[in-house]
Amino acid sequence: MGAIVGALGTSLVLIAAVGTQNGERILIALAAVAAALTLIPALVSERAAPRLTMRDAIWALAIVELAVLLGGNVAAVPPLLVGHGRFSAVERTTKETFLYVGEGMNSSPAVSRDPNGIISYSNAGKVQASTLPQDMRLQRMLGHLTTLVPVDPRNVLVIACGAGVTAGAASIDPRVEHLTIAEIEPLVPSVVAKYFADYNYNVVGNPKVHVEVDDARHFLTTTKQKFDAITSDPFDPWVKGAANLYTREFWELAKRHLNPGGVVTVFVQLYDSGMAAVKSEVATFFEAFPNGTIWGNTVQGQGYDVVLLGQVEPTRIDVEALERRLQSPEFAQVAQSLRQIGFDSAVALLSTYGGRASELAPWLKDAQINRDDNLRLQFLAGFGMNVDQRAEIYRGMLALRHFPDDLFVGSPAQLGALRAAIVADAQ
Repeated sequence: MGAIVGALGTSLVLIAAVGTQNGERILIALAAVAAALTLIPALVSERAAPRLTMRDAIWALAIVELAVLLGGNVAAVPPLLVGHGRFSAVERTTKETFLYVGEGMNSSPAVSRDPNGIISYSNAGKVQASTLPQDMRLQRMLGHLTTLVPVDPRNVLVIACGAGVTAGAASIDPRVEHLTIAEIEPLVPSVVAKYFADYNYNVVGNPKVHVEVDDARHFLTTTKQKFDAITSDPFDPWVKGAANLYTREFWELAKRHLNPGGVVTVFVQLYDSGMAAVKSEVATFFEAFPNGTIWGNTVQGQGYDVVLLGQVEPTRIDVEALERRLQSPEFAQVAQSLRQIGFDSAVALLSTYGGRASELAPWLKDAQINRDDNLRLQFLAGFGMNVDQRAEIYRGMLALRHFPDDLFVGSPAQLGALRAAIVADAQ
């Protein structure tokens, strides 16, 4: 019982409250107290007065001195280790400055700034979000597609806060009345509120935003709320516990919490991942959402990461209506956000279309479905985390893509421009 309580108390309470360094110091102090308690028998005798010999006093002083010496030499957890994990050895020559390093109950977040002014948010020993152009584009694409595709996105759920950029992009849609962020680590919202407010539209302080500190699956399992849009941006699937946010059962759970016409989106990385892992993520999502689509975020024309979008009903996107919306004064902030990431029109945003379930069936025929009872993705992602197949993966998707006449609706001019943009993207 002592071992169980001690392990749980240290990992879940002590480290979260005072950090690893002070936690170790407390453990040293407790060990010293335990050692000092062995001197109690020396103080107990048949005579009335306690008996303490010189040897006992020397031992007591030695215990105190040793505890002070050891406690004073406990080093803090290196910020580089928190920020870069297994890559800390090769990143030790970087010139970045760590603005924040925290140790939480569930994870250890860090925020750093490099000499070029790029701010990065790290967690699970890896950069999870940053102000790099390609990262900002993905994060805002994820948020904006989540609210721009459904007809009436009044109630939105964002799974995982991260740097808050995705949640911030979703929150500025004027039709959104209430947005819930489900974040498992209590430290994260306050951290991103301080360091990323200029990039996430101060989403944590937005009065229509509620932060729910909870595991995403537990939240969805226990809430009675229904949502018009759900977006998920969890850790990399090889991180312990993350694969259960990519299972068939999880997507079915999310689907049960959608209002009619609702949308579910998720980010899938192509970098630091193998072909088998990406196919597993895509195929598992498409099993739950047979009408699902893919939207690509590229760097210099090559695959970087993608957004998966699914609806229970067949997806229909009115290009002309979307363009009118972006040109209206009430959507000025949304339009500006899109321009900042390189999309100056609805056609530019929708030209990132990368395919859909019906087209990609041949490519996905050997995919392994990730389920609660196998969590296959965690192993596949682990096997692929040291490879770089992003270009090959994205080429395989685009090879089967064609212009979907039943996905986009609008004027002949708008559809012609979109068709040309999609064809140009494939060349």
